Amino acid sequence: MTTNEENSAPAAGAAEPKRDPVRRGSNRGVVVTCLGALLFMGAATYAAVPLYRMFCQVTGFGGTPMRAEKAPETVLERTITVRFDANVTPGMHWEFQPAQRTITVKLGENALAFYKAHNSSSGTVKGTASFNVSPDIAGAYFSKIECFCFTEQTLAAGESVDMPVSFFVDPSILADRDAANIKEITLSYTFYPVDGSGPKAEVKSGEARQGG
Repeated sequence: MTTNEENSAPAAGAAEPKRDPVRRGSNRGVVVTCLGALLFMGAATYAAVPLYRMFCQVTGFGGTPMRAEKAPETVLERTITVRFDANVTPGMHWEFQPAQRTITVKLGENALAFYKAHNSSSGTVKGTASFNVSPDIAGAYFSKIECFCFTEQTLAAGESVDMPVSFFVDPSILADRDAANIKEITLSYTFYPVDGSGPKAEVKSGEARQGG
């Protein structure tokens, strides 16, 4: 009499079922594709901030001032008032303010203004400044030639410095129907501490302290 175990046992010498190589290759391809997609998304995210900033500087989008090699040759008698604003983020122990509140410049004129910074902490602090102009539409016509905001700034404990910004307002602003009547432009900076430099206070993030 044959038992159930004997009936269900594979016949002697019978080959075991082979795995499908096509399916195995397909699964490997899916894994590689997913990993590639994750790496691409990570790289794209890392590059997004500098690319966005570059885009803003080229187009003036969002009130970001343009960058220029030199001022235009044409200077008009039409003037515009430029107001200066300064801020620092919490945790950055700098005193930061404009040396002048406003100046009046001719369209196309290469103007020079200064900001003052003082490190009131007990250690060296490295900072970088974000910037914009308002109204936003003026960003396409407000150009900087030289600016402290183009590079990181380092101040030793107790050190003070005057930081220049060279700029002009492009005369082509008069050809823009929406911007031609602008009488005043505000140039605003906010300084942020570079990670790992200087003592940092324990404060809420996302807030800026008015410096002047």
